[in-house]
Amino acid sequence: MFTRLVCVVLFTNLVIGAQSTAGKFNRALSIGDDAPAWVELPGTDGNKHALADLKAKDVVVVVFICNSCDYAAAYEDRLIAFAKKYASGEGKVAVVAINVNTIAEDRLDKMKERAKEKEFPFTYVFDESQKIGKLYGAMYTPEFFVLNKARKVVYMGAMDDRSPPGEPKLHYLENAVEAALKNEQPNIAETQARGCRVRYAKTR
Repeated sequence: MFTRLVCVVLFTNLVIGAQSTAGKFNRALSIGDDAPAWVELPGTDGNKHALADLKAKDVVVVVFICNSCDYAAAYEDRLIAFAKKYASGEGKVAVVAINVNTIAEDRLDKMKERAKEKEFPFTYVFDESQKIGKLYGAMYTPEFFVLNKARKVVYMGAMDDRSPPGEPKLHYLENAVEAALKNEQPNIAETQARGCRVRYAKTR
């Protein structure tokens, strides 16, 4: 009886340990959670945007970026290339970049200038309330989230394992999107995001 009890306890601990990797680097979300939805966020294209607008897409990539972070700026070319590969035309993937910083350099007018200068091939929206960033637990720019067809979070963290100008060896974001398109779970579901800290207002 004692041996059986020990086995049960050990098995339970193993299961709990396997599940504890979700949310390891994120205080708000765990892998498999429903993705927080946004509504009526102004974009650099002059339109208002909502997650519900993307119901025809099988996968949605959400990335928190801003203008003022050199680290995020260094990733822009990789993000542009990714969006052109996966989210062009009538493809099954959408890319939405969200900025929640509110300093002058990160206001919507400056976002529009940056989007025009870099010819962003993805939606770039501004959340002045900072609510969406907090709901996603985003702490860095850039920080990525992959949502599957059911709008469950299947990946969160860094884009890859090498910051520009280094050449990445592990393409976390691409692998997660490829898995989600097959309705599968990525082999690596969470990594530590790297970049500038999001500038959350202390009063919010």
